[in-house]
Formats: sequence, C-alpha cells, structure tokens
Amino acid sequence: MGKNRCTMNKQEHKKRVFDIIQIGTRIDVPSRLFDFFIVCVILTSITVTFLRTFDSLQSYSGLLNGIELATIVIFIVEYLLRLWTCDLLYPGEKWIVSMRKFLCSFYGIVDLLTIISYFAPLYSNGIVALRMIRVIRIMRLFQVNKTFDAFSIVAGVVMEKRKQLLSSICMIAMIMLAASLCMYGFEHDVQPDVFENAFSGIWWAMSTVLTVGYGDIYPITVGGKIVAIIIALLGVCVVAIPTGVISAGFVEYYARIRNEAKEVLSDDTMGILAQKAKKKNMSVNEYLLYLMCREEK
Repeated sequence: MGKNRCTMNKQEHKKRVFDIIQIGTRIDVPSRLFDFFIVCVILTSITVTFLRTFDSLQSYSGLLNGIELATIVIFIVEYLLRLWTCDLLYPGEKWIVSMRKFLCSFYGIVDLLTIISYFAPLYSNGIVALRMIRVIRIMRLFQVNKTFDAFSIVAGVVMEKRKQLLSSICMIAMIMLAASLCMYGFEHDVQPDVFENAFSGIWWAMSTVLTVGYGDIYPITVGGKIVAIIIALLGVCVVAIPTGVISAGFVEYYARIRNEAKEVLSDDTMGILAQKAKKKNMSVNEYLLYLMCREEK
C-alpha cells in the first residue's frame, strides 16, 4: 500500500513538473512564471554572447563567463527535466521510446544544440554563431493553439498558394539566369576579372533582382547599364509577386472564415460579434480567430 502511494506521489510530482515546464495556461501561475523565467534566461544568454564580442568589455570577462555558466546550468537542468517527463509528452509510449522521439524532435535538437554551443569553443573556434540558435527556443513559448496560431495560418496560406509561389520563384530564377548571361556578354571583354564567366554574373543578378545591388560588381558599358536598369525594374515587379500571392491568400482565408461564420450564426449574433470586435479594436475576422484560439486553450 505504501509502495503504491509512493509511486502515485512520484507520478503526481512528475505530472506537475511536466505541466510547469510545458507551455502554461493563463490560470497556471507557476507555469507562466517558468515561461517568463526561461525567456529572461535565453535573452540574458544572447546578450552575454553579444557583449563578449566587444574588446572594450574584456575586463568584465569574468562576470560574463559566470553569467553564461549560470544560464547553461539552467538549460541543462531544464533539458534533463524534459527528458524525465518526455513519456507524458508522448502518452502511451514507453519512456525509452518517448525519449528517442524527443531527442529526434525539432525542439529536442534545438535544446541539445543550445547546450553543445557552450562547450563547442573548447574544441573549435568560430562556433559563436551557433549560440544564436537559442532564439528558436522562444518559439516554444508562444501562447497560441497549434491549429489557429499565426504560424499555422501562414503555413496553410503558403501551402494553398504553393503553385503560384513556385511559379514566381521560377520566374525569378529565369530572370537571374538571363541577367547573368546578358551581363557576361556585355561586360566580359571590359571586365574579364569581374565577369569571368556566365556564373560570375549570378551574384550580381541576385543582388540586383532581390535588392538594389551592393556596389562590389557593377556594369560599366552602356549595354550593361541598360540591362541593369531593365533587370532592376523587373526584379521589383517579380519579387512583389510572392508578396501579392500571400496577401491574397490571407484575404481569402479570412473571407472564408467569415462566410463559414455567417452560415452558422444569425444576423443578430454577427452584429454582436461586430460590436465586441470594435471594442477590442479588431476586425470581425480577427475577433473570430481570437475566439477560436481562446476556446482551444
């Protein structure tokens, strides 16, 4: 009897730890405080990484090292707690199977790289950039439902418009290829060291089509300048196509939600929704999404 009670208490403690370290709800104060604490630790760790790059702050290296060590200890403890409670993350699976799934999951890999990035400088140099992966861990703390969160909406719109987006990407690739060939034809004879071959124009084409160029490679012939003007204008138009496609997808998505709401709600109810949305400075579509997210929570 005592053994069963001890086992039950252990499971209850484990479940409570799991609830705290996972994304919390508004009513679970300890879980919300833990989320806030982890965000502060992540931001502190990133700030220390930035400060360590300043030569003028080398006199504070001892303090910075101490803060970084404290943050990595917190990350390690959190990681071990997630390993301990991973069987609750995958109900019905054995602990060893759940652990393997967690280790191979996206956030499991991110958590592990966060810890490894601290020890990596002991064996190699230039690994500081790896520490910035800690920013990704903040994504776990978004307090929105998986079905209706902003990332899912964006992903859904992109999937719906994937054919149009693929077409626009192909157009950009063809313009870049044509631009590199044209620029090679005009500029190779006068700038053989800059435009050595057709592939040399890819960097110029990409920087011109996607931005306005960086000034490291530029045409000096009349024909090259004319081509550059045309490519710059085409680049602005073509790059704007994916933005328009995604914007249209969002409009269609919100319109579909509103039409579905009209089918199941009366005009009076829609009027009440409009009034409440106005009080919150939201559109009806945004308010409907807000209600769905809150309901799922």
